[in-house]
Amino acid sequence: MKAFIVNRYGKKEKLYLSEVNDPAINEDEVLVRIYAAGVNLLDSLIKNGDFKLFLPYKPPFTNGHDMAGRVVKIGGKVNKFKVGDEVYARPADFRIGTFAEYLSVKQADLALKPNNLSMEEAASIPLVGLTAWQALVDIAKLKEGQKVFIQAGSGGVGSFAIQLAKHLGAYVATTTSTANVALVKSLGADLVIDYKKEDFETKLKDYDVALHSNRDKKILEKSLRILKPAGQLISLTGPPTPEFAKQLGLAWHLKLLTIFLSSGTKKYARKQHVNFTFLFMRAQGEQLSQITKLIESGVIKPVMDKVFPFEQTNKAMAYVETGRTKGKVVIKVR
Repeated sequence: MKAFIVNRYGKKEKLYLSEVNDPAINEDEVLVRIYAAGVNLLDSLIKNGDFKLFLPYKPPFTNGHDMAGRVVKIGGKVNKFKVGDEVYARPADFRIGTFAEYLSVKQADLALKPNNLSMEEAASIPLVGLTAWQALVDIAKLKEGQKVFIQAGSGGVGSFAIQLAKHLGAYVATTTSTANVALVKSLGADLVIDYKKEDFETKLKDYDVALHSNRDKKILEKSLRILKPAGQLISLTGPPTPEFAKQLGLAWHLKLLTIFLSSGTKKYARKQHVNFTFLFMRAQGEQLSQITKLIESGVIKPVMDKVFPFEQTNKAMAYVETGRTKGKVVIKVR
């Protein structure tokens, strides 16, 4: 089969379109013919080597974390899916590889594709949907009437998280550029701050939850300061914490490293009397099934920017790296 692989780590490196063996499946896995794959900044970070300390993929490996497709083969212990089912998933760490024609996926990581979405639309959902769900539902336990600050509202995670937070009954503030103000308002944002003109810290106070996605330390500290006492900041960009190390089952020396990396931020959060959590989302088919219900009922709609042909996967990744996308970028594999 054809696949885009990482031959070596590096920011200047590109993915290489290669012929590789079709994947085999274990008894608890299904083989999926991929029709579309979402493109995320995480794909670039993995290629660059930013996560190789914690996720040591050994090149060459196939990149890609989002997919939608059709089941073509099932393992002997698979009982939730059958050949012909249209499915979507964010495969588990160390089992990625959606920039390819086929992928073996654990049954537990898979969900039936929403009936009202195309393959391309469905492929845009898993990573951002699960990230928003695990942040707002699992960790924050967001309740009706609470106030949540969602950074970068026009991005992939932000555009999904705004819709989910509104469904949960929250008051939503977000940041975006001038060009995207109308978009985030259409998604349900109650307060929109144009980050090019205004400082969100002067506009926000006593928020219950902040979903943080900026790599600037000053933005992180500002986000902690706008929370009420006992408020919760959930960061998608770090620093990584010992809890994250435990989740991945990392070696003791890496756990010590996360203590060092996160100590300053945790100390600052304690000073503000708020809580800090680093979220590195995990594959979860049952949660994705819950998201499917929200999509099929019309509560959440995918926000799509561009669809690239499979052969232009590197161009799609470069476009995502600009940070100017509206919603998600997808490659059409089949």
